[in-house]
Amino acid sequence: MKLYDAVKDISSKKGMSIYKLERALRYSNGSISKWNRQVPNAIRLQEVADYLGVTSSYILNEARKEEQK
Repeated sequence: MKLYDAVKDISSKKGMSIYKLERALRYSNGSISKWNRQVPNAIRLQEVADYLGVTSSYILNEARKEEQK
C-alpha cells in the first residue's frame, strides 16, 4: 500500500509539503515517509486526514489507486 504517496499527493494539492505537515502535527521528520514500508496506527492516520480535511477512508482509497498504477 502506498500511503505515503497518497498523503503526499493530497497535501500537495492543498499546497502543503510533507515536511510542513509533519511539523504541524509535531511528528518527527520523515515519519510519514515510512508509511510506504509500514502501516501507521489508526490514530496517526486519522490525525493526518483531519488536518488535510479528508477522511481516512479517502486516503486509503487514494493509496489503493496509487498501488494499481
